[in-house]
Amino acid sequence: MPPQLRANRATLPLAAEFRTLSIQLGEDDERQTQRARRLPNFLRLPRWREILDELLPLKSPHRQHEREERQRVVALNRITQQLRGCQFHRDTVKEIYARMGILPERGLDIEAAESRLARHGPNVIRWRSRRQILRVLGWFFGGFNRFLWLSVIVFCLCWKPIGNPPQTGNLALGIVIIVIIFMQALFNAWQEWMTSRALESIISMKPECAVVVRSGRQLSVSPAGLVPGDLVVLRAGDLVPADIRLVQTSVDLMLDRSVLTGVAEPTIGTTETTSANYLETCNMAMTGAAIVQGECRGIVVTTGNRTVLGRLNKLVHHQEAAPKRTILQLEVRRLVNGLTTLSLVVGAIFIILWAVWLRTTFPGFMSVSDALANGVGVLVTFVPGSLPISLTLALTAIAKRMQRNRVLIKNLTTVETLGSISAICCEKTGTLTQRQMVVTRVAYADAEVHAAQVHVDGGVAARRVYETAAFCNSAVLDPESTHLPAAEREVIGDATDCALLRLATHMRAVKVSEHNTLLTIPFSLRSRWMLTVCRTEEKQDPFILIKGAPETLIPRSTAIQTATGEIIAIDNEIRSKLKEVQRRWACEGCRLLLLCRRDFTDENDNPLAEFADSPAKLFVAATKSVSHLTIVGLVGMVDPPRPEIPGVVDTIRKAGVRVFMTTGDYSHTAAYVARQCRIITSATVDGIDQVLDTSEHAMVEEEKRKEEIAEAENIPVSSNNSSSDDLSRQESRADSQNTLATLRSLVVSGPELRGLSTAAWNAIASYEEIVFARITPEQKLQIIEELRARDAYVAVTGDDVNDLPAMRAAHVSVAMGNGSEVAKAAADVVLLDNNFSSVVVAIECGRLVFINLKKVIIYLLPMTNLSEIMPSLLNVVLGLPIPLSTFLMLVINTVSDVWASVVLINEEPETDIMLNPPRNPKREKLVDVKFFLQAYGFIGMIQTISGHIMFFLCLYLRGGIGPKHVFLAFNKWTDGYMGKSKGELAYLVSIAGSSHFMALVIMQWGNMFVARTRTVSVFRQNPLWGPKSNTLLLVAIPVSILVALFFNEIKWFNTVFLTGPIPVEFFFLPIPFAIFLIFCEEIRKLIVRRYPSSWVARIAW
Repeated sequence: MPPQLRANRATLPLAAEFRTLSIQLGEDDERQTQRARRLPNFLRLPRWREILDELLPLKSPHRQHEREERQRVVALNRITQQLRGCQFHRDTVKEIYARMGILPERGLDIEAAESRLARHGPNVIRWRSRRQILRVLGWFFGGFNRFLWLSVIVFCLCWKPIGNPPQTGNLALGIVIIVIIFMQALFNAWQEWMTSRALESIISMKPECAVVVRSGRQLSVSPAGLVPGDLVVLRAGDLVPADIRLVQTSVDLMLDRSVLTGVAEPTIGTTETTSANYLETCNMAMTGAAIVQGECRGIVVTTGNRTVLGRLNKLVHHQEAAPKRTILQLEVRRLVNGLTTLSLVVGAIFIILWAVWLRTTFPGFMSVSDALANGVGVLVTFVPGSLPISLTLALTAIAKRMQRNRVLIKNLTTVETLGSISAICCEKTGTLTQRQMVVTRVAYADAEVHAAQVHVDGGVAARRVYETAAFCNSAVLDPESTHLPAAEREVIGDATDCALLRLATHMRAVKVSEHNTLLTIPFSLRSRWMLTVCRTEEKQDPFILIKGAPETLIPRSTAIQTATGEIIAIDNEIRSKLKEVQRRWACEGCRLLLLCRRDFTDENDNPLAEFADSPAKLFVAATKSVSHLTIVGLVGMVDPPRPEIPGVVDTIRKAGVRVFMTTGDYSHTAAYVARQCRIITSATVDGIDQVLDTSEHAMVEEEKRKEEIAEAENIPVSSNNSSSDDLSRQESRADSQNTLATLRSLVVSGPELRGLSTAAWNAIASYEEIVFARITPEQKLQIIEELRARDAYVAVTGDDVNDLPAMRAAHVSVAMGNGSEVAKAAADVVLLDNNFSSVVVAIECGRLVFINLKKVIIYLLPMTNLSEIMPSLLNVVLGLPIPLSTFLMLVINTVSDVWASVVLINEEPETDIMLNPPRNPKREKLVDVKFFLQAYGFIGMIQTISGHIMFFLCLYLRGGIGPKHVFLAFNKWTDGYMGKSKGELAYLVSIAGSSHFMALVIMQWGNMFVARTRTVSVFRQNPLWGPKSNTLLLVAIPVSILVALFFNEIKWFNTVFLTGPIPVEFFFLPIPFAIFLIFCEEIRKLIVRRYPSSWVARIAW
């Protein structure tokens, strides 16, 4: 296959939606109608809440994500309804010609084609405009930047014409803020440049020209000029330019639909309907598919955005074109918006105070330009503008940390979601096991033998086993290992097929030339069998080899062979014996597979011989012939668990995360493997009967509680009193939860999940240890949806394309490095080292990003809010000369604190990070009241007091002006005050303000140390050596000193921004205050550890 036709990672978002759409189309009418009428439980909201979320999407970040998911589900349901109305595949060839109004030899008339092109438009898949200009404008004017531009305008106005005389410092501040805006815009541009352009690469896979039959002639036209009714001619190597109905095909026609399905295996093309599902039938070729071999003709039925690819395009492009904001990003945005609103209010209050009081009472104290500059300065410095950047850097740093641990993260959203995972649904094969399936035993009608004892020369029975194992098989021997003996060659393919091929090579060397395979029908989870139609030189009549699930094939079988090769009829005794063997082997952890064949003894009665040269007709005939089979053997295979799994499961469980197993194996086999993996630890394991009993008990208790409440309140039981109903539901739910709290281990099979009530699902979701056996892709999707409906944050492992819907529905999808390409491309997380223990690292890192971001915020908020707002407040209310200039506040926000933020982002996890339950984003927010108490009421207060002490101390030591002469100075602070000239007073204020600035910088050193841990002593989290070291701290301190020297010692900054040189002693005087801050925090943490129920612990962040 040409490289440009192969499936790649870009196809997988589309493949996931295509697979989900196909499943929905395959549902019966009743279930489809129900799905169209309502959303899944976890997405349903009252109408008033939907309207509220539309109006206030930032009110609740997790609702923002649910709203996007609702939109996706609604769009999928709408597309499903549209495609259910497409009947092109059901029409015969004659009917489709008649419907489209064309003749087979003439095609569409040129005039009719032009008319239809005008009516239907060009065959182009369009998506929403990129609006690059608006995008670039968003980088510069979006978010908090709009307020920064407002401050630039005000500062420029304060320079001229309002300033009298003009103050150069105001103009310089405006320029500095513009530089800050450009730096943030460049960062945003870089972030978007890194975004994937996957969908565009798929859409660009369009052929340059298309060959059509118009007015009886073959013409080459642009694909954009195709219209419904065009008769298209396609050959090997061509890409399908529109959705077409095949009307003429060669015998060997094969299509690659991997662009849509994600599966690189070519499929047959035929003119006949092979499925009622519009997306699965073989007589339709969809846009983007490739002709791998053969040639065909087809009638265009839909073009442009009406094609399947076009219908899905808008949905997928919406998901891929721009990165989604993560829940943490939404919370940070909400925090920034809240602080911005507060700063606007405070700034407005300052300006109002000046206009109403200061301007008239102290006319010479503050000019108009000073009042406006101070008010806007509050807006600029109050909000930590670098916080969104810090969040992105935090997510990126954690993603790189995970990559170092061989955990590949594809998007930043996944990083934070991992910290909230409360349940993991693990696929057994390849995730919990080694994917090294080995056939250990073979059973005939009258005997069970070890696989090593089965040899071809042992008789006809063994030869039949060999024939089915070798040639009803999709695995192949590695062509690069031909120099090795057959038994030692590497096998490539599905784990089950590889095990059977290894069994065959053990029996004798497999020669493909021995059998001529006419048709292969791959294994599917719906049919649960794989079939091949073969013929040999000795036996020219086609015969069937088939393998599959015993419960599927035994009812279709009428005979079975003995160990000597004798064919005997199947009776009740043999059926009972087979069931007993299945049960016994399953209890020993074996995976079971039945090998069968069907020979047609009478050539005249062989339905396959007539269609041997027609793959499409042979497909139909072979499918109808899956009956009257002869069982050649029952094989048992084992796949040993990975050695690290038991310890990993224990670690994950200690972290409060439940581990469930999903598999297509029998319940007994699944339970056996689950015990080996410690997914099941309880001595007694419940089944579906206990689930139904528990759910029935919960329903009875709810009705009883309703009656008791109604009787106590003298309300009829049938009353619709909403408060009584709400109270009843709350109390009954609490009682039900108490009942369900004792539930431990459960094994339930796929057939048992059908038709369960909500109460039954409540009971299932309450178990700590669950094994889902014998499940289908649809049921796996249902399991994920039901868990999500009960507020579980679910991770799921996937193995192939059948898992795509479940992987798409889960919060996080995981694949092993040696898994299928489809699974790896679809997954959010890929464990490159094939070690499931890396999941522990992933969960730990997901929690770490949330904790480290809180540390960054607890570091930034005290400085950017209280410590910087207080100087402006004292200036306006108490008449002090402003202790800290707006410029120095900006230096702290955008320069000095940035490196320390990076230090905290790279903090190692604390010892208890994997001993706490997962975070629920709906309940545990990034910042809350306790967080603000810590930031403002504790750390911020100590820093503010310390900084002002240094300010007053500098004025006293350097100018002899005590605090009592500074407070209420107002307009007295001018030429002649305290015997000082105006220039001397300005110089004193500049060096005192720089001393205040240096004090805050040093206090931030102490804050940086205490923010490293929440409850653990900072001395146990040694920054210099040991596993929790962070040597970047040693760099942060000298960097902050250099920043202070740079902006306070260079004369240009002294002149323009009125900074001053820092007196030497003020590099050391603030240090005791920083130590005092560390001491107070250590006392607080000690109380939290020693007395976890104290009020100090209850308000701890």
